[in-house]
Amino acid sequence: MVDFENQRVLIIDDDEGVVNTMLRVFRNDPAQIDYAFTIKDGLAKVEQNDFDVVFLDVNFPDGSGLDIIECIFNRALPPQVIIMTAFADQDGAELAIEHGAWDYLVKPVSPKDLRLQLKRALEYQANKKQVSENLKFEAPAIIGSSKIIQTCLIQAAQIAASDANVIIKGETGTGKELFAKAIHENSARRNGNFIVVDCSVLSENLIESILFGHEKGAFTNADKKTKGLISLAHGGTLFLDEIGELPKSIQSSFLRVLQEKHFRPVGSEQEQYSDFRLICATNRNLDQMASKGLFREDLLYRLKSLILKLPALKNRREDILSLAKYQADKCCQQQNMPQKELTSEFIEILEKYDWPGNVRELMNVIEATVAQAQENILIPFHLPYFIRSKVIGQSLKNNQSSANAHAIIEWICSEPMTYKEFMNIVEKKYLEAAFLRGNGNIHKMVEQSGVSRAALYNKLKKHNVK
Repeated sequence: MVDFENQRVLIIDDDEGVVNTMLRVFRNDPAQIDYAFTIKDGLAKVEQNDFDVVFLDVNFPDGSGLDIIECIFNRALPPQVIIMTAFADQDGAELAIEHGAWDYLVKPVSPKDLRLQLKRALEYQANKKQVSENLKFEAPAIIGSSKIIQTCLIQAAQIAASDANVIIKGETGTGKELFAKAIHENSARRNGNFIVVDCSVLSENLIESILFGHEKGAFTNADKKTKGLISLAHGGTLFLDEIGELPKSIQSSFLRVLQEKHFRPVGSEQEQYSDFRLICATNRNLDQMASKGLFREDLLYRLKSLILKLPALKNRREDILSLAKYQADKCCQQQNMPQKELTSEFIEILEKYDWPGNVRELMNVIEATVAQAQENILIPFHLPYFIRSKVIGQSLKNNQSSANAHAIIEWICSEPMTYKEFMNIVEKKYLEAAFLRGNGNIHKMVEQSGVSRAALYNKLKKHNVK
């Protein structure tokens, strides 16, 4: 039995009439209902409280609801998000569902459907909480207490309790192999082997032999019978790193292995059996590759039973201090030297740098810095010059941008106007400038602005920017 009385619901909608209607529809529901009329107030309430369900509008005076879905999900146990809008938008609907929204409703929504959606979402969230509370997941090598990394750990714990295939997505250096190994060590297969295959370094000529094994004399230099990695993974986990680099010539054979658990070593007439769990990792867009014929669609469907997305380090800057201190202490211990103190100025530079190589780059930089620094106190000067110069350059650029912004504001405010008129002028000028910088390329504008494609289309149409 689900205890709805302890569950909380948030309505974020700028239409007061819609909010009042929903409050009346839900007045007999035992769940606690709260509301906000702006994105800013809605996000503030999400930060301050643990909500189970969030009803979210799309169009607000201060932004698009689609742009804050990731912020809402950036919690240890994120709420279920139900998008509601008066405008049917296929791109927006697809984007919302891809980001994990529960559903996408087009207004007006009948009271019956609203109550049913709320009931189903609350039941699902309650079961999810119960499962999360019972899960145990030990991963001492994964450092970080940010909400986004705690969410990843909860998802990893749920994945470890299953035996389905997994794809771990993330930029290079985000810790995909670390999470894969933690999932294996917390799964029912923990006593089996954890076999790692880096698809990016395997030559097309040798990959079949490496995966499936070979008989003696199967090819030149095959002087003895050799087991393949798939055979060694029997009873354990096979981790294919950079699965997007798997040659297409071997993809069909590997698909059969996934389906049948049987394979034939090179040069053998006898099939062998291997019961393994597959975890894949990639920093590439496999769906896009499949649409271009670079990756088999049927293999992709077989792979992505479960998906875990890891954040870039620049999106979890609050973990940089603990990561840096962990690595510094570890390096000092390994090199039998006194512990080094990380000054606040040192940490400030680390937190301002964007870390394109993510956690791996940070760890390598700390290791090199500790090894080279003669002093026991680390200051910015000890860091590589390219990191310090990048941070200083960005700081100067931001100061210049700030000065330019002040000049624009003074110019616009030279005549009396309402806040809405002021914001419309600023938004239109920004869109015109972004349009020119990107030569009208919507993809570039989305990347530069940080605004979703659907929201960007709406804003361009609103201000007649062509």
